[in-house]
Amino acid sequence: MSKRIQPRFRQGDVYLQKTDETIPAGAQPVQRDRGRVVLAYGEVTGHAHVIEDEDVELFTTATADAVDRWLRVGPKGATLVHDEHGAITLPPGIYRTRIQREYSPEAIRNVAD
Repeated sequence: MSKRIQPRFRQGDVYLQKTDETIPAGAQPVQRDRGRVVLAYGEVTGHAHVIEDEDVELFTTATADAVDRWLRVGPKGATLVHDEHGAITLPPGIYRTRIQREYSPEAIRNVAD
């Protein structure tokens, strides 16, 4: 049986992939910042990648090797916004979200936004 390809979204340095997985037991909720779910803060401009919709939750799981983040979007969907990028409409569901990384001969590093 072939796996169904899930939708993927990119906004600057933020990457989201819809998943059929469930949020892992023990994942910790991430507190909202001024009522917003913040997926990333801009390193250069200070602008943030945010979701203001009410029925959205962000969770994190951390191990010695990595930090995974999970976004739960409620039945009405949500909109991811940033001052320098177009808004992205997210359908309802569970998403894995990460900061994109890039390779250079010197090191693998996070993409700067």
